[in-house]
Amino acid sequence: MAALHTSLAETNDHLVVSDDPEHPANHICTLCRNFYSQGWVGGTGGGTSIKRGPHIFIAPSGVQKELMQPHNIFVLEHANRSYIRKPLDLKPSACTPLFLAAFDRGAGCCIHTHSQWAVLVTLLVEQEAHTNGQDSKGKCFEIEKIEQIKGIPQGRTKQGMLGYFDKLVVPIIENTAHEEDLTQSLEEAMEKYPDAYAILVRRHGVYVWGDNVQKAKTQAESFDYLFRLAVEMKRLGLPWVA
Repeated sequence: MAALHTSLAETNDHLVVSDDPEHPANHICTLCRNFYSQGWVGGTGGGTSIKRGPHIFIAPSGVQKELMQPHNIFVLEHANRSYIRKPLDLKPSACTPLFLAAFDRGAGCCIHTHSQWAVLVTLLVEQEAHTNGQDSKGKCFEIEKIEQIKGIPQGRTKQGMLGYFDKLVVPIIENTAHEEDLTQSLEEAMEKYPDAYAILVRRHGVYVWGDNVQKAKTQAESFDYLFRLAVEMKRLGLPWVA
């Protein structure tokens, strides 16, 4: 059986071999190095996944993001959720079921980071709720009248981007001991906020997705800019919402 598994893995190596820098196996490695340089995915945390046709390419668990290579990438058949390329010396990402939740809703790329700004924003929302005698569970991060909000689309079923006067709402879900255990609450938040392109995980990080790789990346950058700005605004006593 081990020999059979090895043979299958070798047969499907062609799925991650390409000279095209935008091939998902190459692109994931480039993105992971980029995100590492920004401090989003240190210590092997976080992950990235890209859908191309029927296949989903996923960064593995336990590999330092700045050192990731195409041969480390897992490939999943979207329709039946089965791996068609599985590096034998690596573990699949624990983020996989959460990535699938985004792909099931039409995403082309999903990014998970452990950005400190994302974590801090969830703590500030929690602190404000407790200060007001409220339960922080179910609270969202909200901000308005900031130019960078224009970098976020209006929603899956809507045309165009949010405007300067629009309020950006990002749901926050509670963290769990194991990554995969976040799946249900992530899916519930996706259903409750169908126009959202990001979901914060309290004390943990953020999931961001987009219609394609380029959109997911630029949206992740826009969200992180807004999270960082929000932390600085709070420090200066400036409100997020008028």
